[in-house]
Amino acid sequence: MSEPARRRWEYATIPLLIHNTKAILDSWGVDGWELVTVLPGPTGPEQPVAYLKRPLS
Repeated sequence: MSEPARRRWEYATIPLLIHNTKAILDSWGVDGWELVTVLPGPTGPEQPVAYLKRPLS
C-alpha cells in the first residue's frame, strides 16, 4: 500500500476590526479559509489578529 497523500496548507494572518469582525471572517470563509485562532496583535488586544488556513489546490 502506498502512503496516503499529505494535505498541504496555505496560511494567512489578518488584522481584525472589532466593530466588523464577523463580516471580515465571513468574507475570508467564502474563499475557503478556516479560522485557526485569534490572538492579540502587536499593539495589544484592541487590534486582534486572525490566523487562517486552507488546503492548497
